Amino acid sequence: MKTVVNKTRAPLRIPLPRGKSLHLGPNKTGQIADSAEEHAALKKLVEAGTIEIFAGGDTQRGATGESTVTHEKTYGRAKSGIRQSGDR
Repeated sequence: MKTVVNKTRAPLRIPLPRGKSLHLGPNKTGQIADSAEEHAALKKLVEAGTIEIFAGGDTQRGATGESTVTHEKTYGRAKSGIRQSGDR
């Protein structure tokens, strides 16, 4: 798997082989198959500096061993498998 990083401040829709696409928010990352890196549309985006592609699942690590990509916090309630019923 390869990691793709959106280097812009705008959300991107990145075309992938077989009619699929990857939606990335500003400065966000996503994963693509190794074979997708050879896709012509992806090569154009890399050459323009819009996206970067890294080998492996992680981006480059800093001197402290911390990943340069932070984990997003999820807000709201976690969904459980139990359905609530009754008047509340």
